[in-house]
Amino acid sequence: MAAKKQILLNAFNMNCVGHINHGLWTHPRDRSPDYNTLAYWIDQAKLLERGLFDGIFIADIIGVYDIYGGGIDVTAREAVQLPVNDPILLVSAMAAATEQLGFGITVNVHNEAPYTLARRFSTLDHLTRGRIGWNIVTGYLDSAHRGKGDVQLPEHDRRYDYADEYLEVLYKLWEGSWDDDAVRRDRAARIFTDPTKIRPVSHHGEFFQVDGYHLSEPSIQRTPVLYQAGTSPRGRAFAGRHAECVFISARDKATARNAVRAIRAELTQAGRRPEDIKVFVGIAVVPGRTKAEAEDKRAEYLRYASPEAGLAHFSASTGIDFSRYGLDEPIPYAPGNSIQSATAIAAQRNLTKRDLLNELALGGRYATITGDAVAVADELQSWIEEGEVDGFNLSRIVVPETYADFIDIVIPELQDRGLYKTAYADGSLRHKLFGEGNRLPDRHAAGRFRPVGRQYNI
Repeated sequence: MAAKKQILLNAFNMNCVGHINHGLWTHPRDRSPDYNTLAYWIDQAKLLERGLFDGIFIADIIGVYDIYGGGIDVTAREAVQLPVNDPILLVSAMAAATEQLGFGITVNVHNEAPYTLARRFSTLDHLTRGRIGWNIVTGYLDSAHRGKGDVQLPEHDRRYDYADEYLEVLYKLWEGSWDDDAVRRDRAARIFTDPTKIRPVSHHGEFFQVDGYHLSEPSIQRTPVLYQAGTSPRGRAFAGRHAECVFISARDKATARNAVRAIRAELTQAGRRPEDIKVFVGIAVVPGRTKAEAEDKRAEYLRYASPEAGLAHFSASTGIDFSRYGLDEPIPYAPGNSIQSATAIAAQRNLTKRDLLNELALGGRYATITGDAVAVADELQSWIEEGEVDGFNLSRIVVPETYADFIDIVIPELQDRGLYKTAYADGSLRHKLFGEGNRLPDRHAAGRFRPVGRQYNI
């Protein structure tokens, strides 16, 4: 009998107060206003490791949500990802408090040069002993580009062209600049690094002109685990070439299944294997010891949630100011320069403002599972089998209650079914996820920048 597919699980969070389920910062048991303290993040990391979570996936944006109502009134009042702090600075503290938990950190390719970002992630991979991943985003907020002094946000597909070349530069730095045995640490010979085993990168492309050595010695994974969240046609093509983990948003299993199959088809086109990628879907869970307890908890959460704040977030995702429309007025959805997949799904379903507010009752648009351990486990198992996903990004509703309840109520049931690990595997984050070692396989796009017979394509 074949072994059951085990569920992969990330805690989905952000270095801010309101992340996905908006308005819940007003709940008396919610600690998210403490987001700007180390204790908040250290306690959370310890809790997640107790629950054997594969990682904490930390989202990020540069810019503000200023589409809804033509400003930031709702965004500021309801802390809709504002204020927001840097996610990467959290990792060292959380890594020092844990031994196995992985870290998926969001960084926009437009934030800094690949030369310096390469060192930043190599440093984190060293300090975490191979537990670091990078969620690659291309950005979609015009407010971010205005804030940085850029003229305007590049067109959607053009942002992916930029990201493709960005990754090529990074692969040259991470994979090709240093040999594995370049660092000798030989005190007697006075050779720390053998200079014949490091080489400069020379890249002259459309977006980048790079001449220089990678500044860090090879880390455990070299290239961090590569996450990506775009599911537009151009985003899927990017994922097929680069991504190891893809995060999708789907309200139902059929939508998830179609997205998963399209993404895996892109891998085949890129000369990779369909199993070279793990797909995570965003999910919200309200578990209870009994069905009644879970339903009472959800009703309690609904009293504190802000559907309008969720709508302000969705306005930024689609580039549509929903404040301009009546509750049942048709909304002219059209492809824009924001998150194309979000707009396409809303257009396909012909959602009105009333529809959106109903879906956003809990402040966010992820599918929500409410019930006792058996009911929640049944539904999660169904998402794995029918939706064909590999795991979940579990959004927080009330912090840390959401994660603690899932760990104490749901995980034992999943473990009893053989659907969830009972201990961490050894090795790096990549090895834990794929079981094939610490490094990217040669069939990945990064492989062509590795040495072959002492020849380097860098």
